[in-house]
Amino acid sequence: MRDAVNHILFGWYPYLCLTVFLVGSWLRFDREQYTWRSGSSQLLRRRQLSWGSNLFHVGILVIFMGHFVGLLTPIWIFDMLGVSHGAKQWLAIIAGGVAGVMCFVGITLLVHRRLFDARIRRTSSFGDIAILLLLYAQLILGLSTIPLSLGHLDGHEMVKFMNWAQGILTLKPGVSALVADVHVIFKLHLLLGMTLFLVFPFTRLVHIWSAPVWYLGRRGYQVVRTRKGSPSGRDAAVKTYTVQAKRPS
Repeated sequence: MRDAVNHILFGWYPYLCLTVFLVGSWLRFDREQYTWRSGSSQLLRRRQLSWGSNLFHVGILVIFMGHFVGLLTPIWIFDMLGVSHGAKQWLAIIAGGVAGVMCFVGITLLVHRRLFDARIRRTSSFGDIAILLLLYAQLILGLSTIPLSLGHLDGHEMVKFMNWAQGILTLKPGVSALVADVHVIFKLHLLLGMTLFLVFPFTRLVHIWSAPVWYLGRRGYQVVRTRKGSPSGRDAAVKTYTVQAKRPS
């Protein structure tokens, strides 16, 4: 029974999450372009937003790139470059720890701002709050893996995750067995990470796809500005929205 559950969670569930992630993102971009944005509350608690957003985004980008390169780069490339498993483990702990702390401070500011400012909370949807708390929980789990990783400085535990992730993408059967005996914190971190991919298309996270080249193709845009005469830079500033459609060429 335990093996069956492990196979479902780490053998089948990743494919469900990746399928919904890719197909859902494409459908939302194709059918609901006016919802393809990150909702703005920039006129309220602007300084806290600036600090929180910058720390969060810098930290999360470093963490994402670290996971992407660290998990998906074939092991033979590290071996060819002379990077030992232990050295890679130390690099992940140090770089991930610094980026994780930055991200944690930033998201803490963002969570406090969204939950404890009545005006921002009233304009926040359930999805806005839920995805922020999911990211918060995932970050805490990620930071919680650092003490565990210090107990596996030979890097062999990390190799399990590399082989698992690469096995999922290459459709290798039986990869769930690679993570069957890892610590429960690692398992929770993996599960919540996959769940974030699952819910991605239904949240504001889709704006991650909106590199400038994609935004040029939108059929409309949103302008956020203060009204004339409102005190610039203060929380009392009034927010107005203008949505304009581009003329057909």
